Amino acid sequence: MNAAFNWLRSLEWRRGLNDWARSDGVTWIYISKVLTAAFLTYWIAMRLELPQPRTAMITVFIVMQPQSGQVFAKSFYRLLGTLAGSVVMVALMALFAQNSELFLGSLAIWVGFCCAGAARYRNFRAYGFVLAGYTAAMTGLPALAHPDTSFMAAMWRVLEISLGIVCSTLVSAAILPQSAGAAMRNTLYQRFGTFAQFVITGLRGESDPASFEASNVRFIADAVGLEGLRAVTVFEDPHMRRRNGRLNRLNSEFMTITTRFNALHQLLERLRRRGVTPAVQAIEPGLNALTGLLEPFAGRALTNADAALLANRLSVYKADLPDHVRSLRAEFFKTEPSDADLLDFHTAYELLYRFVDDMHDYAQTHASLADHRHAREKWVEPFVSTTSWLSSLASGVRATFILAVMSVYWVATAWPSGASMTLVSAATVALSATTSNPRRMSFQMACGTFLGALLGFFITFFVLPRIDGFPLLCMVLAPVFVLGTFLTTRPQWVGYGLGLLIFFSIGSAPDNLTVYNPYAFINDYIAMVLGMLLCAAAGAIILPPNSRWLWQRLEGNLRQQVSFAISAPLRGIRSSFESRTRDLMHQAYGLAAGKPEVQRNLLRWMFVVLEIGHAIIELRREQAILPVHPSYAEWQPWRQAIRAMGRSLIRLFIQPDPHNLARSLSAVDHAIICVQNTDEPFAPHFDTSALRRVKSYLHFIRTCLLDPQSPLAGVPSEPASVASPQGQLNAS
Repeated sequence: MNAAFNWLRSLEWRRGLNDWARSDGVTWIYISKVLTAAFLTYWIAMRLELPQPRTAMITVFIVMQPQSGQVFAKSFYRLLGTLAGSVVMVALMALFAQNSELFLGSLAIWVGFCCAGAARYRNFRAYGFVLAGYTAAMTGLPALAHPDTSFMAAMWRVLEISLGIVCSTLVSAAILPQSAGAAMRNTLYQRFGTFAQFVITGLRGESDPASFEASNVRFIADAVGLEGLRAVTVFEDPHMRRRNGRLNRLNSEFMTITTRFNALHQLLERLRRRGVTPAVQAIEPGLNALTGLLEPFAGRALTNADAALLANRLSVYKADLPDHVRSLRAEFFKTEPSDADLLDFHTAYELLYRFVDDMHDYAQTHASLADHRHAREKWVEPFVSTTSWLSSLASGVRATFILAVMSVYWVATAWPSGASMTLVSAATVALSATTSNPRRMSFQMACGTFLGALLGFFITFFVLPRIDGFPLLCMVLAPVFVLGTFLTTRPQWVGYGLGLLIFFSIGSAPDNLTVYNPYAFINDYIAMVLGMLLCAAAGAIILPPNSRWLWQRLEGNLRQQVSFAISAPLRGIRSSFESRTRDLMHQAYGLAAGKPEVQRNLLRWMFVVLEIGHAIIELRREQAILPVHPSYAEWQPWRQAIRAMGRSLIRLFIQPDPHNLARSLSAVDHAIICVQNTDEPFAPHFDTSALRRVKSYLHFIRTCLLDPQSPLAGVPSEPASVASPQGQLNAS
């Protein structure tokens, strides 16, 4: 019997079935849940004789997400946005009921404000802004002809939307729930294994530039995406809610170790490009020991127990590293290295020590997730997202302009379906405000709406008159909803799915009292499609977010993070710097989609900003903890030289040009010389000398500025500033 059971388990079809259940099976479970929630909501709305049952059903299509936590978060902000939009609509109707021009103008400004807010936040809070915008349009435009019904219209919309939210939440939580917390744990466990393999490959010098850049892009997306998952889990999982501070801390520490390793990797690559030098040979033994430590964890999930084991091994490695460095340095001195080679040696091991220390912190935080309460939960440095105010303003201006043009056309022509065109334009511009390409999103929604019009015409006038009862109605509508939901599960087709689901329901889903009017049906769908196509045209013409000017603006904001590292308060600066830089990079990289050269240049700027910014933060921290002694006083030449270097770096990253690059190189060289010429009162060992660490970070900044792979390499430097450093260092 056992043999037969084992044979059955080993069958190839069973493995295939399991693979299908973990991939496409999840998609079809989600589609089934959407259908269940939609038809349950539709049935209840009809039984309660709500004025527009379709509105409740549309809410399901918008709110439903694969994970339960996403449904909770989206529902919460949808409800807040609906209430805000209804209040604004009632207020505008009370003020401008007798003047449609003022009402439509005020509505256009409100929708523009909401679209700007949605573009600003780019998370579930953004969805609240989206709903606040088009709820006001959805309730206000139909009530414009009968202002006395505006309050009740707003109340009915709130009730219908609330019904859709309740049904979506119940179905998502009751039927095969997919936890966002589980998805987050899986991401956390898999991420470090990928990173460990990335580190091993880089330390051995086996990574090529393309794979190195692709891995960093993936790590950036993971960091930004994990912050979104963390915010979602607050709504669904008490287990993860108790660990919210540690999850925030873990994401910040992961960003730190990726930056720290990138700095170490870039320095090693610069040294290796010179060939097998004595400095490289002296550094290799420490790198080999670390790769041997990480190999058991590479390419596998890092559980809490594995993290505890990794933390213990890193603790032993970190404790032995200073003695190991002393012995390696003693051997290195026998080769009579130059000052520049010795500085490379010290800088490499300083970065290695910091990298190991940060990775040890990460492993400890990861291991602490096994406990309900832990001291590492106290973390007050949240992920800081940064959105260009210019891109948010552009989104708001675009929405206001579109709605104003639609309103003028409606008033001027008195087209009976003009209200539908204006309403659909408001919904389309609001839904596309959070996307990187609103033109594509609007066009996809127009195509989906056109398909919904064809299917809806056939169903409305040829099928619905021949059926009787709610079960048959569900059978008729189910194929359309299945197709639309399936399209929304594919990121590249999500616009088609939304257009089909939402606007098929608006134009073709029957109410309790169905009116068969083909002329109104055709006019309304023509208005819908035209409104979306005009939104697509506006998205391509009026301040498009994927245009050259915007990603150049974001590139400038990315470079200015160096100024942030230099001038911002030290408290919480590392986490803020890491998250701000990656968030800006994530935005700019997405907007530059389809432009590989632009994306590569953005990535190169990110590397140099992170490397130099991190080194500056470490310099500032070293200076902040210096003991009280005249050698470390503020008036010392080396401290004044570092401040002058900071000012020159700010000018360089605001305006990269040959003159500013030459000034920055000269300022860094001068700071190194000043540090070398300062007598330190304490033992100048690698692990005790503050000035030696300061000199290492200054040297690292200099190597970043001279890196031929850096975007600054395209800025030709002045000969005098480039020829001087090695001579100065050797002479000193």
